[in-house]
Amino acid sequence: MVEAMQDAGVVVTGAGGGIGAALARRFAGAGARVVVNDLDGRKAKAVAEEIGGTAVPGDASAIVEEARDALGGTIDVYCANAGVGFSDGDIAGPLDERSWALAWDVNVMAHVRAAHTLLPHWLERGSGRFVTTVSAAGLLTMVGAPSYSVTKHGAYAFAEWLSLTYRHRGLKVHAICPEGVRTDMLAATGTAGEVVLVPTAIEPEDVADALFKGIEEDRFLILPHPETGARYQVRAADPERWLAGMNHLQQKVEEVS
Repeated sequence: MVEAMQDAGVVVTGAGGGIGAALARRFAGAGARVVVNDLDGRKAKAVAEEIGGTAVPGDASAIVEEARDALGGTIDVYCANAGVGFSDGDIAGPLDERSWALAWDVNVMAHVRAAHTLLPHWLERGSGRFVTTVSAAGLLTMVGAPSYSVTKHGAYAFAEWLSLTYRHRGLKVHAICPEGVRTDMLAATGTAGEVVLVPTAIEPEDVADALFKGIEEDRFLILPHPETGARYQVRAADPERWLAGMNHLQQKVEEVS
């Protein structure tokens, strides 16, 4: 698989730190030519200089053409990693519709816009790889974070739709669904994150390793925390049991808060 990435054109959004930076380093280490995207141009430039890549800062929704030009006209792998998360808690309180709109735009619509731009080229040549950093919240949910949970479900559904619609035409899709990862986003999750995610949190590099293993095995669903699969099975097979367990977590968070 390392050989397959040699000289491949790769774009990683939200790559100024955390999971995105780890993915950029991993692809560069495999010999790929990497475009590093982030809203923070300084961070994007720092990671790009570190790995010998190219920084293309800006809104992840709007950089596909510029990134393609930077890679000499071809994107082989697009990692839709940029995301936003909010600990927006109890929607019985004040409703921040701007946060909901931003979460929908970044966590879902940025993926839709990127795929819309990428697909004509990929389908014409019969190959392309779309990697989306979803989160286990897209398979399960996350207490204390309704907009994050809902939009990550949307991100996962869109990745599924891409795969089932275009896999026979050469499109490879991978949905990465980690639980807690030691990043700035985890640090901002507050009490819910401390209770639910921190105890089993992994490093961003572990997520990159899981993706590369999943690519080698040609798997759609990438679970850096293997236990996520068992939880997903319980959710599907016995939703009452799963909801009761999640409500227990919610009560635990409320007790600690």
